[in-house]
Amino acid sequence: MQDQNTENKEPVKKRTIRSFVVRGGRMTEGQQKTYDANWAVYGLELAAGRIDYTEVFGRESDVVLEVGFGMGASLVEMARLAPEKDFIGIEVHPPGVAKLMMLAQEQGVTNLRVYCDDAIEVMDKCLPQKAASAFQLFFPDPWHKKKHNKRRIVQPLFAQQVASVLKAGGYFHMATDWEPYAEHMLEVMEEQGEYANAAGLGQYHPRPEWRPFTKFEQRGEKLGHGVWDLIYSVK
Repeated sequence: MQDQNTENKEPVKKRTIRSFVVRGGRMTEGQQKTYDANWAVYGLELAAGRIDYTEVFGRESDVVLEVGFGMGASLVEMARLAPEKDFIGIEVHPPGVAKLMMLAQEQGVTNLRVYCDDAIEVMDKCLPQKAASAFQLFFPDPWHKKKHNKRRIVQPLFAQQVASVLKAGGYFHMATDWEPYAEHMLEVMEEQGEYANAAGLGQYHPRPEWRPFTKFEQRGEKLGHGVWDLIYSVK
C-alpha cells in the first residue's frame, strides 16, 4: 500500500499502452530450473538498457523481433531454419520463456535471444532505433468483446513504436485467426503514413512460406477458422 503520509515521493507515471495483460504465469519447479539454466545464454535484461545487435550476436545480420511468442516453438523453428538471421523474442510470461530457451538449447539454436518483459518497455528502453529488419506479431489476444477492443495491442501508438525500431524497408508482419481483429489491424495500419501495405492498399497478404504453421493454427483450421496475414513495410 502506498504511504499516503510521504510528501516527497514523485507521483507514479502510468503507461498509456501495455503489450499484455497478466493472467498468471507462475512457473513449476522444473520450469524454473530450465529458466535459470539457460538464461545466461539466451536472456536479455531490461535493466541493461540500450543494446547493440552486433554486440549481442557477435556479427552483423538481419534482426527479426517477435512479440508474444507463446511457448516459443514457432520462433525457435524460424531461427533454426534461418541461421543467417538473428532473432529476439519478447514475452512477458516466464513459462513460455523457459520453454523457448529449452527448445533452443535442445536444437542447438544460437541465433536467438529473449526478453521476459513488457514489449512496450523493451522497445522504449532497449532496442536500437531504425535497426531491425522485421517485427512479428502472430495471433495476439483478439479481445473479442467490444468493450475490451481498446486493449488490443495493435493501436496507432503501438504501430508507430514498431516503426521506430524498424529500418527503412523493414516490415511489420501480423497474423490473426479472428476476422474482426484482422479488420481492426487493417484499419489501424492503413492510416499509418510511415508504412506501405505489401499486398496493396486495403489488402490482406497471402500466407508467407516463412511463417511456421503452428499447432494453434492447425487446431483453428480444423474448426473452420480462417487466418489473415498483414505485412507492412516501413517507407
